[in-house]
Amino acid sequence: MSSIEIRPLVRSFETLRALAEILVETVAAGGSVSFMHPLPLDAAIAFWDDSLAAAARGERVVLGAFEGDDLIGTVTLLLSLPPNQPHRAEIAKLMTRTSHRGRGVATRLMLAVEELAVRCGRTLLVLDTAEDGGAAALYAKLGFILAGEIPDYALKPHGGLTGTLLFWKRIGSAGQTPIIANALKDFAQ
Repeated sequence: MSSIEIRPLVRSFETLRALAEILVETVAAGGSVSFMHPLPLDAAIAFWDDSLAAAARGERVVLGAFEGDDLIGTVTLLLSLPPNQPHRAEIAKLMTRTSHRGRGVATRLMLAVEELAVRCGRTLLVLDTAEDGGAAALYAKLGFILAGEIPDYALKPHGGLTGTLLFWKRIGSAGQTPIIANALKDFAQ
């Protein structure tokens, strides 16, 4: 695979369209990412528009994986958590275009989002994934620890219930102070 560049995404028509296409494709392929099939493109665009607006407010970071000019994957780091959880971040919406799965894109995105979380002073990451067809093996390979399973947590995109698996991972050092603005600036360089 040619080189992959990982960088934070900002709102533009092209970015919204590419993110929406990945989301629609993921849902159509059975990915359990909070949406049902068929997912209208305009609903996917609206989701990403809200998500990138939250990123502009510093509440999250949406990273994109690029092969040349093509957006081939994404992951979101949720930073806006309750006041008693400034040390923690959540990982959400890890998606790779079906044409690029099995090529290390998701691993590269996860390594980048973890590095970014450390730069933001976070020491604990949490995430969940569907029991059926989720990325549990990837998360375990990357050192995430399975905390447990909640059965019948959500509907699968094509119907039927699936459980969710909850994972966590300690990162960085407990003595870091969150420095989100500088971390984003440094990461983009």
